[in-house]
Amino acid sequence: MNIPMKYNFRSLFVRRGTTLMTIASIAMVVLVYIGVLSLAAGLRLAFGSSGDPRNVIVLRDGARSESESYFPLERHREMAAMPGIAHAADGNVLASGELVILQILKRANGSESNVALRGVGPEAFLVRPRLRIVEGHNFRPGAGEVIVGKSLASRFPELQLGREVTFGRLGFKVVGLFDAGGGSFASEVWGAREDFGNAFRRETVCSSSLLRAASAQGAQALAASIAGDQRLHLQPLLEPEYYASQTRATGRQFVVMGNLLGIMMGFGACFAAANTMYASVSARATEIGTLRALGFRRRSILGAFVTEAALIGLLAGAVGAVLSLPLNAYTTGTTNFLTFSEISFSLRTTPGVLVGGILLAVLTGVIGGFAPAWSASREPIAQLLRQA
Repeated sequence: MNIPMKYNFRSLFVRRGTTLMTIASIAMVVLVYIGVLSLAAGLRLAFGSSGDPRNVIVLRDGARSESESYFPLERHREMAAMPGIAHAADGNVLASGELVILQILKRANGSESNVALRGVGPEAFLVRPRLRIVEGHNFRPGAGEVIVGKSLASRFPELQLGREVTFGRLGFKVVGLFDAGGGSFASEVWGAREDFGNAFRRETVCSSSLLRAASAQGAQALAASIAGDQRLHLQPLLEPEYYASQTRATGRQFVVMGNLLGIMMGFGACFAAANTMYASVSARATEIGTLRALGFRRRSILGAFVTEAALIGLLAGAVGAVLSLPLNAYTTGTTNFLTFSEISFSLRTTPGVLVGGILLAVLTGVIGGFAPAWSASREPIAQLLRQA
């Protein structure tokens, strides 16, 4: 014979103070857990939005990122002449040779971080059509001007619109802010490749070459052609694959951190759930004995109290999930653990992250409530009735 579910719901708030405190403690665990996983989800979205399956990014053989890669600019010119590369409406080839350099700058809170500087030509905007200027105007080559990702400018005072900043041995002026459609480029400073090359004495090299093919299949064929050219000694990667590797290197840190925090904080919340359920068992000893005397089996008593613990966890998970909703789209930044440069992004409380937080809460409630439930189901009937 099973105990009706309405009995479990009715029993939840007999001891309201203790139950509400338990819900609050588990909800805080859920809030922290969802917050950390939202960081990882935001990073995945930022890097995932940066890749186009028609683009091939070419690095020095063995390099893991653009900041580690340098090869002669002449190599880029050779690849730009290869068949299979798409052309713009004006007939210009869609191939962008780019220079990526890291520069240490101070955040608004006084701490320091590496910021990626990307030296580009006009072709860079053609192969990344989602990038647009939202304030000011685009930089003019040779004029010592740069544009900055909008989210990055809010974190670094030196990069705000109209400010002067020194890169390498030259001064530059921030003349525009741009939006990258959620991509990782919003964490970069863009300027003319020749200007950055002059500032850092790297006029004859580039860090990467971004090549646009007419289709995703064409991009795969182009990558295979570059990889098979023994004269180049370069490493071609489809752009989505490149940014996926960036996500794995950085996002994994937050997933591990979130799980560790969830386990440690959840362990403490289990004790709160256990205390609540032990108090409930103690207060309802006669009631439990009466149920047993009426013919309800031990497993029914065990199931009833485990269900109550799970319901407490479910309520706590729902509260924690609701409290975490304001985190969605909150802009923050961290270090890209592959390039060791600043990456700005928005937190994303995706449905998967919310469900994970709620499941953690239910599991916490069940683990904390199992021992009291087992105790309630094993107590002799006569002893339960004597506690009246």
